[in-house]
Amino acid sequence: MNYEDIASRIIYEDNHLLVIDKKVGEIVQGDKTGDTPLSDILKEFIKERDSKPGNVFLGVPHRLDRPVCGLCIFAKTSKALERLNAMFRDGEVHKTYLALCCAAPAEPEGLLEDWMERNEKLNKSFITRKPGPKAKLAKLRYRHIADTDRYHLLEVELLTGRHHQIRCQLAHMGCCIKGDLKYGAPRSNPDGGICLQAHSITFVHPVKKEELHLVAAPPQSWKLPDEVSEALA
Repeated sequence: MNYEDIASRIIYEDNHLLVIDKKVGEIVQGDKTGDTPLSDILKEFIKERDSKPGNVFLGVPHRLDRPVCGLCIFAKTSKALERLNAMFRDGEVHKTYLALCCAAPAEPEGLLEDWMERNEKLNKSFITRKPGPKAKLAKLRYRHIADTDRYHLLEVELLTGRHHQIRCQLAHMGCCIKGDLKYGAPRSNPDGGICLQAHSITFVHPVKKEELHLVAAPPQSWKLPDEVSEALA
């Protein structure tokens, strides 16, 4: 384990919470791949750093897909986990994403409302024309904020938490995310990820009751203009 790398990516930590800037390719919780999840890596990191004699508790109230990077919250106490689970369920955690897209939207900003169905066999979501027994309403706001030579940067406020929601809704709008082959991108990224970042998160601390606003700098690999990267850092 690269302890310096882990320490450098911790955005916020106290006795109750740990928020880390997750890398592309890391899995938050264990899955069928058998790869070591970030939750286990962080437990080992805390155990060694703090010389803890017993097991380390680390709950997972919040998940990011493997190809996505950015802010991910972990709970260091059962009280914090219980309260964070309720806050995510009740929409009290406000998340903003950055998406580098292959095309610019027709309108510079807008609200997307779609009915979505998840296909578990394909591990993919689809927009449906009308609500059905498996369809769920998906809502997000987007804003076109910058451009590179070939790509277009959108800021996305997630209003519901559906499976692959941002990826599916932006692709349906004609703005597939760079590197996202599953939703229509023409080519993959060298790191196997997609250009979608959990960029900022705002919530009331579940124990201290103070508002937290946390931000992760955009990935350097996106090659955004310097003034854009500096404004978003």
